[in-house]
Amino acid sequence: MTTHKADKDIEDFEGILIVGGGPAGMMAAIAAAGSGVPTLLIEKNKQLGVKLNITGKGRCNITNNCTARTIIENTPCNGKFLYSCLEHFSPGDVLNFFESHGLELKTERGNRVFPATDRAKDVTDTLKSILSKRGVSIIRGDVTRFIVEDNTVTGVVAAGKRIRCKAVVIATGGVSYPRTGSTGDGYNLAADLGHTIVSPKPSIVPLVSPDSDCVEMQGLSLRNVGIKAYEAKGRLIYEDFGELLFTHFGISGPTVLSMSAHMRDFEKKGYYVSIDLKPALDEKTLDQRLMSDFRKYSNKYFRNALGDLLPSKAIAPVVRRSGIDPYKPVHSVTREERRRLLSVLKDFRVSVSGTAPIAEAIVTSGGISTKEINPRTMESKIVNGLFFAGEIIDVDAYTGGFNLQIAWSTGHLAGISSAEYCTYRRAGNGA
Repeated sequence: MTTHKADKDIEDFEGILIVGGGPAGMMAAIAAAGSGVPTLLIEKNKQLGVKLNITGKGRCNITNNCTARTIIENTPCNGKFLYSCLEHFSPGDVLNFFESHGLELKTERGNRVFPATDRAKDVTDTLKSILSKRGVSIIRGDVTRFIVEDNTVTGVVAAGKRIRCKAVVIATGGVSYPRTGSTGDGYNLAADLGHTIVSPKPSIVPLVSPDSDCVEMQGLSLRNVGIKAYEAKGRLIYEDFGELLFTHFGISGPTVLSMSAHMRDFEKKGYYVSIDLKPALDEKTLDQRLMSDFRKYSNKYFRNALGDLLPSKAIAPVVRRSGIDPYKPVHSVTREERRRLLSVLKDFRVSVSGTAPIAEAIVTSGGISTKEINPRTMESKIVNGLFFAGEIIDVDAYTGGFNLQIAWSTGHLAGISSAEYCTYRRAGNGA
């Protein structure tokens, strides 16, 4: 891998500039260089793939082992825009790409694909190795402006230098996890050229609740619970099983992050979450369990008879919601009171008022309007020689490896298309 030092000016670069060293940017650079066109990657962080290294709790859910149609079905925001890029570079192509370059993969529940080592860094290292083998040059710095002549991008101003080129791919990401470098820089660059920016919103993000029980239970992680999300009018929109975390502001955890992507209009629809604290037990079996525990602790207060059934932080909220006097001797709890307790255990409701700030979101919803991008090439419809890839585009999906698949597919297509564009221009056609 060739790294140009900051003090070495690059005045003319007869190739492609990739702005952003995340998954989409690295894939675009690999595809462009693989087409035989000189490729320069500009990244403002000290290292490539900073955000990629922390995805999936550091494990990196590379893709979903499914069809292109399934990817689109799991992309509620502009999924149809992805038809061409997924046909060009499908989930199967992604699997073949990484495995052919020595990264062993495994498929887990829900067809989620991970590196066999469970190390996201191995994914980044694989990409960096390919970049090096294909001769991609890398410089560190911020791109502050595009150079445009006759409505065609002909270069950038970066790291204090004017770098002339044949085409540019913007893959700077969104505005989620800004500490990883996703600070919306690409939005400003594109807007300066006339592109429309769909207002960024958080997706795959913790949820905020006004429920004081969440504050009381903050830090409590429940590993095997059932959750269902409803609109205020009662329509079920999502259900899942797995881990949930109570926080000082609401709820989080894998199930909640997945669920949040289905909640997109809090003001109009309103939402609440129903938590089944004992999903493995139907009501009849759970009632038998309650009676067994009550017999065991027959001489204790009701509040002290639930320790075998619930974690300590959950006991007080459950007791309050049941309406049973916490100091009532457990042998005096009536059948009707036990029925109310059963209902709370199977339907512990948490109202939801919104999401955590976008800086805490895993994915940004919003970005460059898809109406202004050619889906067959990822090229701008407004400025010649400008291409887009990854999260900067107004396309986002649910959890399960779908968003990284979008990054790989749009990145690969942008890289190939920009290379074809450069080849066409170098042959003396066009500007």
